[in-house]
Amino acid sequence: MKFIRPRLTHSLRGRLLWYLLAAITIAALAQASIAYRTALHDADQIFDYHMQQMALSLRSGTPLSNTEAQRRLQAQNEANEGQAGAGSDDMVVQMWSPDGVQVFHSVSRAKLPQRAVLGFSNVKANNTVYRVFSIQTENQTVQVAQDLAVRRNMAGNLALRTLGPIAVMMPILMLVVWWVVSGSLDPVARVRSQVASRQADDLSPVSEAGLPDEVRPLVHELNLLFGRVKTAFDAQQTFVADAAHELRTPLAALRLQAQSLERAETLDARKLAVSRLTAGIDRATRLVEQLLVLARQEAAANGAAARPVDLADLARRTVADLAGVAAAKGVDLGVHQADPATVEGQPDALHILLRNLVDNAVKYTPAGGTADISVRKDTGGISVTVEDSGPGIPPEERERVFDRFYRVAGSEAAGSGLGLAIIKAIAERHGATLVLGQSERLGGLSATVGFNA
Repeated sequence: MKFIRPRLTHSLRGRLLWYLLAAITIAALAQASIAYRTALHDADQIFDYHMQQMALSLRSGTPLSNTEAQRRLQAQNEANEGQAGAGSDDMVVQMWSPDGVQVFHSVSRAKLPQRAVLGFSNVKANNTVYRVFSIQTENQTVQVAQDLAVRRNMAGNLALRTLGPIAVMMPILMLVVWWVVSGSLDPVARVRSQVASRQADDLSPVSEAGLPDEVRPLVHELNLLFGRVKTAFDAQQTFVADAAHELRTPLAALRLQAQSLERAETLDARKLAVSRLTAGIDRATRLVEQLLVLARQEAAANGAAARPVDLADLARRTVADLAGVAAAKGVDLGVHQADPATVEGQPDALHILLRNLVDNAVKYTPAGGTADISVRKDTGGISVTVEDSGPGIPPEERERVFDRFYRVAGSEAAGSGLGLAIIKAIAERHGATLVLGQSERLGGLSATVGFNA
């Protein structure tokens, strides 16, 4: 036979109600048990005292006749009825002479054994248990007995009287607990209702008014998460809008160049149109590549795991990658200084950072100029500097060039205005600083990325 295990509810309201109501029930049962035991103990004390008093009242220096014994027993029973409600039917009295002859037995159908243990004792007889008190004098032995069921019944009645108010209050207390728990969790239900009724694009904060102290931090963190998601959505929308705007111009230029190629009548005009079309395609390709790199870097901000990266080796590889481009333009590209330096970071992202810095230096340096990369390590930290002998960037525009698609006015080099934005995003993700200045050695732009040691 397969038993199905009951499933514990995951509802906070349900758990609180179950636990509190169970606690109330257990407390009531414990109170009932304590009340019954206390009442039984009190009844034992009272009846033992009455039995003792009855036996002492029947004690006499001379043997009692049946009439005299019956009279004294009746008087003691009347006194007991006034004190504890115990009548003559509750007690069984027997008396023996010194030679063991029973001289008196109270009117009762209960027959007790013909033996007596002085003092109090419990005796099994007639399928029940009797509480017996015996006392002996020179002339007689007196035994008073009582069925323990009488005491249990009395204790039960007293316990019921004690538990009566508790039984009445239990449902009221349960209703109060249900009302308090439900009222305390109403703010949580309100927050759930607010979140459930929202549209997908509604990222406004959830109201924290009236929330319990245990729930308010959770809702506060939820609002912070909404804020971060909203910032990410806004950045994505801005990125898409900017990308669409920037792609519109090169695509329009490509259309015009294609039309010029179609209208070209001579071979020279056709060659010129083809070269312009090819250059436009290259610029559009470069813009798309930069957009993809930027989007990929933003999406992978927390994806790739950090590991040790040798910046000196990375600088040499970057120079080797762009040596052909620099030679074709007539720019002297090299590594000016390469101190051994290792940082924790994402190798691919740092390679893109150095590649964009060196590529910008080569692109904006005129033919015959110089572009160098330096890796320095000192007590202040680790820095990577790319310098060139180009025109540089005016101080008033050095902050704006980090904006997406922004290009310095009058710049002759082709570009998308995304290189420095990508570099800044990667540097910030690695906790590094990016500072633009003027190279004292070469006279052009100096771009320094500083890492903490």
